Amino acid sequence: MSLSPSDIRAAHDRIAPRIRRTPVLELPAGALGHSGPVSLKLEFLQHAGSFKSRGAFNSLLSQPIPAAGVTAASGGNHGAAVAFAARELGVPARIFVPEIASAAKIALIRSCGAEIVIGGERYADAQAACDEHAAASGARLIHPFSAPTTMAGQGPIGPEWDSQGEPLNSVLVAVGGGGLVGGLASWWAGAGTRVIGVEPEGSRALHAALEAGGPVDVAVHSVAADSLGARNVGELVYTTCRDTVDHVALVADEAIRDAQRRLWGEFRIAAERGGAAALAALLSGAYRPAPGERVGVLLCGANIDARGLAEIAV
Repeated sequence: MSLSPSDIRAAHDRIAPRIRRTPVLELPAGALGHSGPVSLKLEFLQHAGSFKSRGAFNSLLSQPIPAAGVTAASGGNHGAAVAFAARELGVPARIFVPEIASAAKIALIRSCGAEIVIGGERYADAQAACDEHAAASGARLIHPFSAPTTMAGQGPIGPEWDSQGEPLNSVLVAVGGGGLVGGLASWWAGAGTRVIGVEPEGSRALHAALEAGGPVDVAVHSVAADSLGARNVGELVYTTCRDTVDHVALVADEAIRDAQRRLWGEFRIAAERGGAAALAALLSGAYRPAPGERVGVLLCGANIDARGLAEIAV
């Protein structure tokens, strides 16, 4: 299944009353070492601290919810988004998280009233436990990326961004499972805006899938693994991104940390590691725009705890 602009417009109409229209910070040429202007989309100001609330609301509003409620597996941000959307809609939620999930994200999920279950060491373990629960209980599974409603729900960032400034030549988007980049690339496909995915060198599920010609399992070892740590993007994300994403840039963990420090030092933006990954591609040269190119950078999450902030606030 491929997403069309009409699918994304329908998702926008569905979720608009529930989500925030996040602002854009326009930077002049040279501000980040690039000769052209840079548009930072401040999506970390979304409900529950990340873009994930868009897909969560679209998924919950697209179909009736069973009495058992909803369930999700998450490194943190998707779980918080599902918990938030469920609370707003009066739906019970059970969220499975891996042991690597940060304390701040677990606390955020709890604050939204969801039940939390530690579902194993890594994200894939939590997903397996969540799948078992959904099969046994009848709860509706809200997948973090490999579901049409999730991907379509992330897509409205595109038309929203279009309405907030001049047309973008390229957009840098962090990739975990690929629902975000797939939704945005589906919106801009054929419209003159290139979408570049950004993955950590140690967590490259989409990059590996595009190289292999299909979804493959990858090892995950990255400082951003709690949000960008999918082991396999799945068939839906692969086929969508194969046809719409320009390419995937890989960034080193230290480049991600440097981007966090730059965001804090210049703008007092406390981005989590996954939320800073897209900017890392621009700052490190993993993506090199043409002279004068108008680049969009999606800052997608800011669920960082005090310890994490202390590491970058130097």
